[in-house]
Amino acid sequence: MAAVRSQVAPLWAALVLCTAMSSEALAQKKYDSGASDTEIKIGNIMPYSGPASAYAAIGKTEEAYFNKVNAEGGINGRKIKFISYDDGYSPPKTVEQARKLVESDNVLLIFGSLGTSTNGAIRKYMNEKKVPQLFVASGASKWNDPKQYPWTMGWQPSYVSEARIYAKYIMKEKPDAKIGVLYQNDDFGKDYLKGLKEGLGPKTSMIVLEEAYDSSEPTIDERVVKLKASGADVFISITSPKFAAQGIKKAAEINWHPMQIISNVSASVSGVLEPAGIEISQGILSATYTKDGSDPQWNGDDGMKKFYNFLAQYQPKADKLDAGVVFGYAAAQTMVKVLQMCGDDLTRENVMKQAASLKDFAPDTLLPGIKINTAPDDFAPIEQLQMMRFKGKRWELFGDIISSEMSQ
Repeated sequence: MAAVRSQVAPLWAALVLCTAMSSEALAQKKYDSGASDTEIKIGNIMPYSGPASAYAAIGKTEEAYFNKVNAEGGINGRKIKFISYDDGYSPPKTVEQARKLVESDNVLLIFGSLGTSTNGAIRKYMNEKKVPQLFVASGASKWNDPKQYPWTMGWQPSYVSEARIYAKYIMKEKPDAKIGVLYQNDDFGKDYLKGLKEGLGPKTSMIVLEEAYDSSEPTIDERVVKLKASGADVFISITSPKFAAQGIKKAAEINWHPMQIISNVSASVSGVLEPAGIEISQGILSATYTKDGSDPQWNGDDGMKKFYNFLAQYQPKADKLDAGVVFGYAAAQTMVKVLQMCGDDLTRENVMKQAASLKDFAPDTLLPGIKINTAPDDFAPIEQLQMMRFKGKRWELFGDIISSEMSQ
């Protein structure tokens, strides 16, 4: 009997140990709605139609990138189910689609939805539901408010930071400038205007006219005529792609040739400058934080080689000249990085915790030296830009990479 007991004891101990280990393994897996052992549901809202449909390339690229991740085995063995809806760039429709994603589709989070007014319309809802509204595709500064809105985080540099850089550039290169500003009459446009005035400081009188337009307007031609009549010799176009192209065209039509600056969100070669006209777009200025898919200087770049290979295999019809494609790729890479960091704890709370713990992450298509960093009290992942000028058929970078701190 003693011999039998001595044999049973180790077996019993081993059984207890195995049970404890398996219980521990099970305990380590935590899920909220939208996550399981096999799947992660991600929601998205894009303007596939309407006045901002030029941005549709972002959502299509993100879907293609997630297809790539799935083909390579997914994230920690889980496949991404990407559910993307059209809101036509209409805030009421955005609200409807967000509710559908959260309450019917039961997504884990909403990622990369585009637009300032559209995301503004769902921010309160997302925070009340405690569902991550992650990496908003808008540079509004209000996405960096972790105290009041802990479930909402932006991704790209803020419009305020970008506009401060333009102000700094103008004061250095054209200190006697007369500035005419065309801006979209919503948070997107007003953020830029705020940053511009902050950057100009006591020299805000350099602005001779502020002309607002509504995104539902068919054309901004008359507003460009008014800006020329104001005597402005600097034209700052704080517009979405459709209107940026219109502004470039109209300025050329009326023989107005000011220093022209367009916002980064409308700096797409194929989405804005080609439709406006390559010849009349020469010399236009902007700022960026991503590599230009049309620039041969990146042909030997390891990150862009991966990007081009991705396009060839998963999105062959995409236009590498479209800044939205470069943007969507980098944003999707960031989302995947966060989900990888989550491990087997795919709760909404942990998703936000990991999103606020990014350290020197460098997606393939960001400019060298620009890295993503976040913290619990810093929901602004990218805070650096570099000036660029359109020449020939592509953008040429110049000057140093500028951080928002330096531009203040």
